[in-house]
Amino acid sequence: MKGFSLALIAIMSTLLISTASASEFGVDIRFSTEEARIIRAFYEHHQQSGESSKKKGRGDLPPGIAKNLGRGKALPPGIAKQLLPGQLVGTLPAVPNGYERVIVDGKILLVEIATQVIHDILTDIILR
Repeated sequence: MKGFSLALIAIMSTLLISTASASEFGVDIRFSTEEARIIRAFYEHHQQSGESSKKKGRGDLPPGIAKNLGRGKALPPGIAKQLLPGQLVGTLPAVPNGYERVIVDGKILLVEIATQVIHDILTDIILR
């Protein structure tokens, strides 16, 4: 019985450690300079060619929620997120495990999936 208790404690400790966020360990997850360059170039090219002429996503959020989109804050539950275009995703380096890149209100966010905490934001890229 004692061996079972120790095994259970070991499993629980492992689970707690694996669900901790990167910020709890002092790791700063952000868009790299290369990621930002690739994303900007993609949207500049597609806007110049007229493919993104519709200003999608801008002003869809209530002002209070839009104002609260910031690093270190969690996305509100039920907020409308869009995935990045597949063609763009294919040119970017892989996102760190447990994170996703999404579009919210015309901004590109790097979000921790488990907590929905925003780790970085690229603004004024999609709607130049």
